[in-house]
Amino acid sequence: MIEIKNISKKFGKLEVLKDINLSCKKGECIALIGPNGCGKTTLIKSILGMVLPDKGTIEFNGKSVLGEHLYRENIGYMPQIGRYPDNMTIGQIIEMIKKIRNSNQALDEDLLKAFKLESMFDKQMRTLSGGTTQKVSAVLAFLFNPDVLILDEPTAGLDPLAAEILKEKIIQEKDKGKLIFITSHLLSELDDLITEIIFMQDGTVYFHKKVATLKAETNEDKISKAIASILKNKSVNQNHQESHKVLKAIL
Repeated sequence: MIEIKNISKKFGKLEVLKDINLSCKKGECIALIGPNGCGKTTLIKSILGMVLPDKGTIEFNGKSVLGEHLYRENIGYMPQIGRYPDNMTIGQIIEMIKKIRNSNQALDEDLLKAFKLESMFDKQMRTLSGGTTQKVSAVLAFLFNPDVLILDEPTAGLDPLAAEILKEKIIQEKDKGKLIFITSHLLSELDDLITEIIFMQDGTVYFHKKVATLKAETNEDKISKAIASILKNKSVNQNHQESHKVLKAIL
């Protein structure tokens, strides 16, 4: 579904992405993880068309996304921090996005109902807690029934019940054959969700593995412990202090 071929990106002299190659298919729920500054956000923005790689290509369903924009209608994006006009209400935001998209397809309002946001439609965005703003972002990401979902720290700020509702929804959409990317620093929350892990470091893909393969190779039943095991083993011939920083950043 999404093929990333030899993409690289520099901001000034800083090389943020270095010859990235990834193949991501339908029905996979992929965790994109790594320490801060490893290139995750730039990679996500490249997929969304918000950043143009200096070289390489990104293909969506076999077609290059360069110079295209309609493919983005098939992607639902939930940012880590949603920013909305302060004086607009929840209801106005949702209606505005519906009008902008002007889609004739059936809407997915499962989260709208599960989060009971309809009873809060008259509340202005500036009055909302961080958790409620996250709920609005989640509703908008899923609303148009996209083929691909990109969820950046999706459970950050959510109360336990809302987090479980969202995780159940993610599993349902994965089971429908959608491709889902999740970035998260809370690896313990991913155990029941993800099928693959992409670990990035210093602008490169450190590894891209199936969760089942990762656990089998490390003899661990928890994702966080499996990743720690791989990083510790790979650090034998590397600088110990640097490897410790990487482990500390993700665990």
